[in-house]
Amino acid sequence: MQSKERRGRITVPELRARKAQNEKIVMVTAYDYPSALLAERAEVDVVLVGDSVGMTMLGFADVLPVTLEMMLHHVQAVRRGLHRALLLADMPFGSYQIGEEEAMRSAIRLLKEGGAQAVKLEGGALIAGLVKKLTGAGIPVMGHIGLTPQSVHLLGGHRLQGREPEAPERMVADAKALEEAGAFGVVLEMIPADLAAKITASISIPTIGIGAGPACDGQVLVWHDLLAIPPGRPFRHVKQYANIGEQIESALRSYAEEVRRGVFPSKEQSL
Repeated sequence: MQSKERRGRITVPELRARKAQNEKIVMVTAYDYPSALLAERAEVDVVLVGDSVGMTMLGFADVLPVTLEMMLHHVQAVRRGLHRALLLADMPFGSYQIGEEEAMRSAIRLLKEGGAQAVKLEGGALIAGLVKKLTGAGIPVMGHIGLTPQSVHLLGGHRLQGREPEAPERMVADAKALEEAGAFGVVLEMIPADLAAKITASISIPTIGIGAGPACDGQVLVWHDLLAIPPGRPFRHVKQYANIGEQIESALRSYAEEVRRGVFPSKEQSL
């Protein structure tokens, strides 16, 4: 549905209102200018420059090596390609765990230098005080609970969370604490669908699911996962909407073969 409201830039208050209107939020990651342009043309609501850039674009085994300077580089590139979608930036590991002053400085840089409109932090009740401080300074914050990739070593890997007997009560409390601290939304990653539904019903701010079932107020997928770049078997929670990786590989093989055979460039490509 195309409405007048959708022609302008999407805002944090609009996203919050989507929950009451029962209107799903579409989020996708992007890390560069051409990807941002395509997400914009597809009318995605929120583009997340995730610290997943470390794994998808930089070849790291996890997100921990990603620095604030790296994030700023990619946030700035994505900003140049967006006009309507809201730009959300991850605060990388080490940019907010040291203390509130460091966290405030990092968040300000992501907005002021990067052009982000909001930041995302991992954690629940334990970071509620920091969320309150940031939102009090006018910085929109989205929370993130469940599988929190920056805690990969503590969690023992990228695995489903929330199966312990005490987990549902703890995660509901985490979501409520983030809401009370002023967060405008919460990402729920890799938790059982029934628990995600319970959390979604317990708070008035939107939940964005990734591997958390259909009851969330919106969904997010990683750019490279949904497009199968590189080719390979996806995580169970991922749906591959295209196999771009295979198409890219095929195109490169054709190019290499034509160069080796002397077919490219032909007369048509010669000046």
